[in-house]
Amino acid sequence: MARATLIGFSAIAMWALLALLTDASGSMPPFQLSAICFAIGTCVGLAARVYAPPARREKIPPQVWLIGIAGLFGYHFFYFTALRNAPAVEASLIAYLWPLLIVLGSALMPGEKLAWNHVAGALLGLAGTVLIITKGGGLSFDARYGFGYAMAGVCAFLWSGYSLLSRRFPSVPTTIVTWFCLATAVLSLVCHLLLEETVWPAGAGQWLAVVGLGLMPVGAAFYAWDIGVKRGNIQVLGAASYAAPLLSTLVLIAAGFAEPSWRILAACVLITGGAVLAAKALLFGGRKVAAAEAGR
Repeated sequence: MARATLIGFSAIAMWALLALLTDASGSMPPFQLSAICFAIGTCVGLAARVYAPPARREKIPPQVWLIGIAGLFGYHFFYFTALRNAPAVEASLIAYLWPLLIVLGSALMPGEKLAWNHVAGALLGLAGTVLIITKGGGLSFDARYGFGYAMAGVCAFLWSGYSLLSRRFPSVPTTIVTWFCLATAVLSLVCHLLLEETVWPAGAGQWLAVVGLGLMPVGAAFYAWDIGVKRGNIQVLGAASYAAPLLSTLVLIAAGFAEPSWRILAACVLITGGAVLAAKALLFGGRKVAAAEAGR
């Protein structure tokens, strides 16, 4: 379980590159960018299949296909819709309720137990995320943007549902994510052709950013997340997911696209403290707890 949880953490680390690489990719419309990146993400899965040991052929339940495609394509479709119909700050914050929903929803999973520290850790992470997204300012939810807010809420439920329901099918190999990425690429292409004008990257730098997106945040991260939510500690992963916007901001600061401030420091303390609190059993529980976690 500890190894799978660490692999899940690597997905969070890769998602921290999302903002930087998206900004560097130019002005490509979102569905076109999604189609290209998920096509690259599909290639990541195909390459991994070449080097992975052959897996047993098993019949994949129809609901797994529904969960996977709804999770990857559905999340991005509703997220883009939310950003088109509501202010980005409020929409992003609503969409980023998914880590808290994962922590709370995990109590309904077979063999899982929700403890006070999981909830407290997730709430601390949420508080830190509010500081990052709002930049220390206030929130203003306007009824005119109700549709956009609702779409952002659908995002949160879709990704948390995908993460939780994936755990119910631990025998389904992670290689299935390859086909989820392919389906998402095709559906994103359809949306692009229907809704957007085509804009190609200008120069090698923007193309490299697009390739980087497809290889990591919109590629390998989804395979790592699948391993984490199926075989890792899902409460800890849920609470630790709030580190993604913080890490993303730190990456932007390191790249010179943002300035350090008190709110970054405060968010760092809140999110790190929340993650440590949520993971206290793994970090400080001793051999007995570690053995129990490994046997689950």
